[in-house]
This record gives sequence, C-alpha cells and structure tokens, in this order.
Amino acid sequence: MALDVPQERGLGHLDQRYLDGLEVCRFPLLPFLAPLPLDWMYLLYTVMFLGALGIMLGCCYRLSCVAFLCPYWYLLLLDKTSWNNHSYLYGLLGFQLALLGADRYGSVDGLFRPQKRNAHVPLWNYALLRAQVFIVYFIAGLKKLDADWVGGFSMGTLARHWLFAPFRLVLSEELTSRLVVHGGGLVLDLSAGFLLFFDATRPLALVFVTYFHCMNSQLFSIGMFSYTMLATNGLFCRPEWPRGLVARCPPRLQAWLPSTEPPQPSPDCHYGGRRARGGLRPRQHLAAAFTILYVLEQLFLPYSHFITQGYNNWTNGLYGYSWDMMVHSRFHQHVKITYRDGLTGEVGYLKPGAFTQSRRWRDHADMLKQYSACLSRLLPRYNVSQPQIYFDVWVSINERFQQRLVDPRVDLVRAPWSPWTPTPWLLPLLVDLSPWRQRLQELEAQLDGHTDTVFIADFPGLHLENFVSEDLGNTSLRVLKGQVLVELVEQQQNHSLQEGQGMQLPAGQYHKVHTVSPEPSCYMYLYVNTTAMELEQNLTRLRELRERVRNGTEQAPLPPELRPLLGEPLPAGAPLDPLVSLFLRREQRQQRRERESSLAQRLRRFLRRKFFLFRRSALMTMIALRNLALGRPAPERLAQEVAFASWRGEEEEARPESDGGAPRGPEL
Repeated sequence: MALDVPQERGLGHLDQRYLDGLEVCRFPLLPFLAPLPLDWMYLLYTVMFLGALGIMLGCCYRLSCVAFLCPYWYLLLLDKTSWNNHSYLYGLLGFQLALLGADRYGSVDGLFRPQKRNAHVPLWNYALLRAQVFIVYFIAGLKKLDADWVGGFSMGTLARHWLFAPFRLVLSEELTSRLVVHGGGLVLDLSAGFLLFFDATRPLALVFVTYFHCMNSQLFSIGMFSYTMLATNGLFCRPEWPRGLVARCPPRLQAWLPSTEPPQPSPDCHYGGRRARGGLRPRQHLAAAFTILYVLEQLFLPYSHFITQGYNNWTNGLYGYSWDMMVHSRFHQHVKITYRDGLTGEVGYLKPGAFTQSRRWRDHADMLKQYSACLSRLLPRYNVSQPQIYFDVWVSINERFQQRLVDPRVDLVRAPWSPWTPTPWLLPLLVDLSPWRQRLQELEAQLDGHTDTVFIADFPGLHLENFVSEDLGNTSLRVLKGQVLVELVEQQQNHSLQEGQGMQLPAGQYHKVHTVSPEPSCYMYLYVNTTAMELEQNLTRLRELRERVRNGTEQAPLPPELRPLLGEPLPAGAPLDPLVSLFLRREQRQQRRERESSLAQRLRRFLRRKFFLFRRSALMTMIALRNLALGRPAPERLAQEVAFASWRGEEEEARPESDGGAPRGPEL
C-alpha cells in the first residue's frame, strides 16, 4: 500500500483532482462528504502513506493502522467512481490488520517491547486473513457462473493478447477464449482457495495462482492488486516458513534479519493441555465470535443487493464489493447530455463528461442522479435558469446490442431516486435478445476489411437521432427485427422498413430512426469510412513508389515535393505535401516502436515512468506541507515549483500529432 498511495490512490496527480476552486462534480457515497483544501489533502495522503509504511515496518503498529485506515476509507467513500474490488479489499485488509497481532516478528516494535518480540500469534489471526482471501477467490468464481461468462461473452477479445499466443498455436482464438480465458478463469477462482488450504495441493496451487496473477498484471491496469494477491500466498503456508527462509541465508546476513529461534509464548494465545492457564478469557471468546460474524458478513454482502435496490442497474450494486471481477465488459457507442432552460425552454447540449473527471457515472443510475443534481447547480452560472437535464446513454454489455440505459425523456434533476427502491427511469436490459449474439458475430465475420457495423436495439415509442459523417460515404441501415420509420430530416422524407429491409443513408445529414413496432426493434448500421480508405490507398502508393525508386524500376524523376520520401531535404521554396508529411510521421513512429520494443527498453520506460511519478508525489507533498507550515509563496514562485515537480526529464520526447483515426461508427 505504501507503493499504491502515489499510484492508484492518486498522490502523483492529486492537484489535478482536488485543485482549489475547481468546478467539478463529485460522487461521494455519503452526500455530506467533501474534499479538504488541496494542501490539507496532501497532508491527509502523507498520514496515509506513513501509516502504510508503519504497518510494513511494524513501527507504532496500532497507531500506524489507524493512520492508514481512517484516510483510506474517507478517500474511498469520497469518490464512488474510483471503486473497484481490489480497492475495497485493501480497506478490508487494513481493518483486519488493525485488530491483529501482525507486529510480532521482524518488527520495529519488537525491538523495544520484549513481550512482543518473536511471540506467538493467535490462530484466529491467520483464520481471518485466510478466510478473506478464500472469499475473494471463491465468490469471484461463483460470480463467474453467470451465463455470459460461461458462454464466453464477458472477455471476448482478451484471447487476442500476446500472452495467449502459446495457446493459439494449438487452439483457435474462439476456443482460447472459451476454454483458457473463461473456462480457466472460472476453474481457478473456484478451486484456488481450496487448493491453497491443503498441504498436499498447495505447491500446485502456488504455481497456477502465481502464473494467473503475473498474467493479470500484464493484461489489466489494476495497480498493485496482482502483487498483493501474490503476497497473500504466504498466508496459506506453514507459519514457520519465514524462519526457514532466514535460516538459509548466509550467517553474516542473518545478524540483520529476524530471529530463527522458536517463538515465545504469548498471553493472547490459548494453548490447551498442560500449557493452558485457566480457561478461555472473555477477550478470546470475543475474538472467536468476531471472526465468525465477520466471515458470515463477507459471505452475505456480495448477495445483499436486494436491500440496496437503488444501486442496481443492469448489474447488481455498486461495483467494488461483490467480487464480480471482469464478469461484465461494456462498450459505449454514444452518450448525449441535453439541458433545457426551465424558464425560456431553450435547449442545449453538453459535452459528455463536462465538469467531471471520470466516466464511471455513465453506467450507474445513482451517479447519473448525482451528476444531474450537480449540473443543475452549475448551469445557472452560465445563464441557464432552472435547468432540466436529460441523458441518452447507449451501451453494449457483454457483446449484446447497443441499447439505452435510461429513459431519455425523464428529467433526472426532478426524477425520484432512493437507495432502497428500484430506479423507475432505468430501462431494462433486453436479455431476450441475448441469443442474437451468436448471429451478430456471424454477421460481422461476413464483412470485408473496410466495412464496419453497429448493432442497435431500441424500445417502442423512442427514436434515435443520428448524424452520418461525411467521411462515411457508404452508410446503410438494415432492420433485423421489428419495424422502424426512418426520417430523413433535411429531405423531409419518411421510409418505413420491416424486418429484412434496408436503405442507404445520406452522408453529412441527420436522420431519425423511430421504433414503431410493439416490441423492441433491432437494426444494424453498415458503414465504410471512404476518407480513411482513400488515405490508406494513397499511403500505399507512396510506399510502393519509394520501393520502385530504391530498386531502380522507377525511371522518372521524383517531383520536388516527394523528395523527402528518399531522405533528401526539401528544395527551397517547394511546399511539403501533407500526404508526404503524414507518411514520414508514420514511418518515424514505426521506427521508434521497433527501437523501443525490446524488453530492456520496455523495462527502462517502466522504471523511468515510475521514478518521475514518485518524484512528483514527493515534491508536491513537500510543497503542500511547506504551504501549511509557512504559508503559500507568490503565485509566480509557486508555479515555478510545480513546474519543477512536474519535470519529466530532458529525454522526454513530444508525442507526434495524431493522424486522426477512422470513426468507429456513425455518431448516434
């Protein structure tokens, strides 16, 4: 956790999140929670970091646990958009460590308190930690019994990653996804806790679990979680394994390491038999009762969503405490935020994510409600009176159709919401259309390399307003189920389409697709990015021309504006062709990627990135603590100090300008 504080906890970019006076919408679990002033937030992070460091060293152990635990849970409850399963797990482990005797071996406290030095630890301490790790694995496995995971739709594209290349040598990509990614993940999560618990199966479990977490560290951006789970493997081994490890070290080194002597008896333990001194004490009864109640609570909480129904969406509850890791993957095609002035009726649109620092709000009704309430407070500053806020969120979950999450006709500022009752304006997931996913995959497989598609499902009585970019010169719509009415806005024409029918859509114009059938309609957009295709063809011609000149098959001299293709300087007065400039930038980027693709270069970039992150965290913290102690300096000096803290080295190269990419589909 000491390493996690500058990274996933956000110390390295704290000033960007909590800058004083920043107009931003936040999403706390409890409405009264608010961030402290920026300098005080740095102080809070410093306390949390020192607490994590103290727990690691066993220095002022109980005080360190409190110093870590209180800021951590405050920050976690302050921002629901940062919730995930492993952040919740860190908070649970911190709570457990505050109650356990984890400072008995190799700790700084043991140097000054002989009764703690190398003393026994009660068995319930191990039982609590082991049970927590077991629950993480086992409940995650139970959640993966979901039909989407078993069917191979949750992580459909993960099998393309280079880590699965050895499996693709003997299996197709589809079988790798079904058997290795989904099947292997399910079996490992269900069995890991049991295999780690028993001595006979533990060596095998350690091999598979270590391989699993090492792969996850490369597949996902999950901070220190993989390494934390690797560290928990030692909890299932025999308690004396650290002494055996120290005993194998050279004698000179052992003098600086924890003792290899047998542990001394502890008054916190009940030994039984001849060593017992009386019966169990009330403290030990309380510890046993707490362990049982805590484990029961952890088994119940992932299935408690029938209580907090207001947090249920297409998936149950707020993501973070259910251990449903990687079970649901989402793809957002379109998000539109519409505001209406309550006095004048004027309608306007906001850029999705305006006044926010996260995109997590798009998937949760409670956050959409908080976001709309925040916008209703901010927009009057921009001459919008009594604003009404409407959201139109289109999302596909686990390779289903793109469909609406919430009713776009409902003003969420005034819409009801309660944590204890279902959200009335949340539209249901069209699970009846789930069998279509296999058909959708077959339709995509029939397309050529230049044609892409978007699959849409919409509810009766609603319509989709869409704009076809001029780059998409060949866009058509085809109905798969139901009946729709296509309204061409500029041409003032209506076209009724039944199942199996389609039509060409004009580029550079708006159109509306009305669902007029009594059941949800399903249709697909087929589009070709003609601009991007023409660009690629021109770049291919330039590449072929350069090859012909180099091998001597091209006899005609190159025009002056094409001379840079051969590495020659541009003649004076000759303008640089934009297409040639783009071609050269791509060549340079490809060459840089090839130079930096080696393991040594990747390791160097990783270490360099981490070094400057920790450097900025330390310098910005010192600046904030100085401000609290001595006051803030002049703005010019403060700006210079922040610039110095943000410096990333002279070797940091500016990224080349983007070529612009092909749009992923018609703008909904």
